[in-house]
Amino acid sequence: MSTIGSFEGFQPISLKQEGDDQPSETDRLSMEEGDPGKDPVPKHISKQPSVTESTLYPNPYHKANVSRKYFVTRPGTIETAMEDLKGHIAKTSGEKIQGFWLLTEIDHWNNEKERILVITNKTLMICKYDFIMLSCVQLQRIPLSAVYRICLGKFVFPGVSLDKRQGEGLRIYWGSLQQQSLLSRWNPWSTEVPYATFTEHPMRYTSEQFLEICKLSGFMSKLVLAIQNALKSSSGSGGGKELMVLTEPILIETYMGLMSFIGNRNKLGYSLARGSIGF
Repeated sequence: MSTIGSFEGFQPISLKQEGDDQPSETDRLSMEEGDPGKDPVPKHISKQPSVTESTLYPNPYHKANVSRKYFVTRPGTIETAMEDLKGHIAKTSGEKIQGFWLLTEIDHWNNEKERILVITNKTLMICKYDFIMLSCVQLQRIPLSAVYRICLGKFVFPGVSLDKRQGEGLRIYWGSLQQQSLLSRWNPWSTEVPYATFTEHPMRYTSEQFLEICKLSGFMSKLVLAIQNALKSSSGSGGGKELMVLTEPILIETYMGLMSFIGNRNKLGYSLARGSIGF
């Protein structure tokens, strides 16, 4: 069960052929500039090798102007969001925070949504945060003791689906799929889906900090450990439960997918600078 709340090196190489002992054009010019009465002696010119170093941060293939469109990458934004959530948790539950992550949630209709995830000693929190207004819009709380299965794998779709995605994700189950109503299954805005699916945020290679908080494997390892600890300390009927961690394909059951096609191509699920609109 979950509860939702609303809030206001390269090596240098020589181009000279093997066995080619003829002086280069630069060496020939150096000999001509010498004393005409002396034997021409080629001058050795020091050539600095051109070496290119490849760095991961920032990604050499990542365009800075693209990353600046995402408000979350702007200086101080993610730090402000973390501090807001720390303050809220301290006031409401007092639970011990074990980590923050920035991931992309993929709903049951294949729509992408930018989310902050917080793991405490008792709860997994999924936060919809407005990085433009710097405010928490919605907070979903999932008790760690209620999570019974975690799946990691590649995304798969029905054969006739028109909008498919590549890559892999993580799905967390905390409720029974058999008890899910038909209405919540086919309602794109339903908040009663008993699982959540996540993948890495598109801005994960912006900096070392973002690579750390957007890493899916890091989030999964921390979440598994937190759930296992919560199950050990839980009492009553939930005390004997065990967590299943599986590697299997993650099915996203969409067919037409027109809404997700438009939304995902235009990044409607992210706090994004979309330019000015005028006449």
